[in-house]
This record gives sequence, C-alpha cells and structure tokens, in this order.
Amino acid sequence: MTGQRVSFGIKTTPAHVGYLDLLRVWREADEIEEIEHAWLWDHLPPLFGPPGGPTLEGWSTLAALAAGTERLGLGLLVANNRLRPPALLAKIAATVEEISAGRLTVGLGMGPTIPRPGRPTPPGPARAVAGYRALGIEPPSPGDGLARLAESCRVLRTLWEAEGPADFAGRHYRLSGARSAPRPARRLPLLIGGAGDGLLRVAAEHADLWNISGPPHADPARVAERARALDAACARVGRDPAEVTRSVQTHVHYADPAATRATVAELLATGATHLVLSLPAPFPERVARWVADEIINPTLARVG
Repeated sequence: MTGQRVSFGIKTTPAHVGYLDLLRVWREADEIEEIEHAWLWDHLPPLFGPPGGPTLEGWSTLAALAAGTERLGLGLLVANNRLRPPALLAKIAATVEEISAGRLTVGLGMGPTIPRPGRPTPPGPARAVAGYRALGIEPPSPGDGLARLAESCRVLRTLWEAEGPADFAGRHYRLSGARSAPRPARRLPLLIGGAGDGLLRVAAEHADLWNISGPPHADPARVAERARALDAACARVGRDPAEVTRSVQTHVHYADPAATRATVAELLATGATHLVLSLPAPFPERVARWVADEIINPTLARVG
C-alpha cells in the first residue's frame, strides 16, 4: 500500500443499456458518500454482446450525466484518442468540466490498434478493429497510436493552460495561434489507461493517474508487475512515482460479493488506491447501495 487514501468508484459501460438506466444508477451513487467517482467508456461499436446492440457515445452521455449529478467525480475510462483531434477534445473536456462544476478527470488511451504482423489477435481486439473499420475509422498501428497519444497529451495541456495564442508543431498535430476558451479554472487531472511499455512511458511523462484493467482481463500479479514497470518509467524521466495515482478497474460479481472483495484486496496490495468497480448490465435496483454495502464498506473497514 502507498500513503495515498483509497477511493472507490463505479463504471457503467454504456453498451446494451439505455440512458435512463445509466442516470438512475449515477443519481443513486451521487447520494452515497462511499462512491466517489463514476465512469463510462468511449467506444462507438459494442465490443461485447450482440454486434447490432446500442452503444451510447461517451462524451455526450458524460455531459448529460454531469448535468444530472452534483457530487460524483466523473470521466471516461478512457477516451479513445483515435476519435477526436486533441484540439477538439480539449474543447469538449473544458465544456464538461464547466457543466460538472469542476468534477472531471480526463481519461485518455490509444483506442484499438491494428495487430502487429505475424502476431495472433485475441477475439476482443479483433472485434474492436473490425467494428471501427466498418464505420470507416481505421485504427492506427501501435507505434502510430502511441506517438499520437503522447502528442495529444501535450496539445491538451497547451490549450488548457496557455494564457494567449498557442503554437504546437508535432508530427501528427499542429497548432498555430490557437485559442481555446473557456479554459478550465483548475489544472485538469489527466488519467492514462493501458499497460504496454510505451504507454507506461507516456503515463510517466504526463499522467496524474494511471489505470490498468484487473480481473477478468489481467490478474493482480500482472497489475503489480506493470506498476513496478511504471515506477521504472518514472525514474527514467526523472519523476517521483508517488506523483502518479495507481488506478485499477475490476468487474463486480453480483452473485458472489465475497469473490469481488477478495479481488479488491489483492489489487489494493499491488499499491492501487483508486478502485473502479465495473457494474455489469442490466443494473439491479439499488445497485449503487448494494456495491457500497457489500464491497466498498467492508473493504474500507479492513484498510482503516
């Protein structure tokens, strides 16, 4: 464990579910002190379940939920950098920050990338690539996606923090005398999501929070190993690793809360202090209260 305080949030993936169900869960969570933040994802096609099922667009849904809540921290876990130029993303984020009265964390990741030649592609990523290509959106190569992500982080900070016209000359993005108003009234926290070595370098350079998927996508041992790799990446760029909050996402099992509590305990032991509990749809009635009573409060009682 680190010296940072443990916080818990929920994630409600906006696929195969309607807006009113999302709003119901978020408004309930907004009244529960133990739930400090809430998250959506940012994919256009559904990446699980029936391929023709509905998926709500992330940022517009987040803006609506920001307007419908008062206390929860909020964000996307994570925004897909392939979908929006960073100048547009800077404007969208500043708008949601104003709507939410200062509750936004900007999560950002590469999004799906095309497979490397000669390497097998797991079914999930293959479905993501096919889904985006069907929409006319070509995913980048891993190297190109990583370079674009690093430049986007720099463009975002430039536009959020520059007091006058801003210039930026990158390989993928350029600004010339750019203005972006309103500027956020505070320094927006930036969360970088992912686990590859190159992505950890971007997190070490730019992130206030780093998020990795835990079970069922990666076990706690993998989370711990990647956290140590982030420490090393921070050291290479001359940054104190303690400046980057360790965030991890795991799925909730409604039928077995004890198993979820055990997983959360293992993830806390890796040094994670920012826990995101992903709630499967359909969402039961009073699911936020159930999560607080069955998962969060027993865990907080253990960690003191």
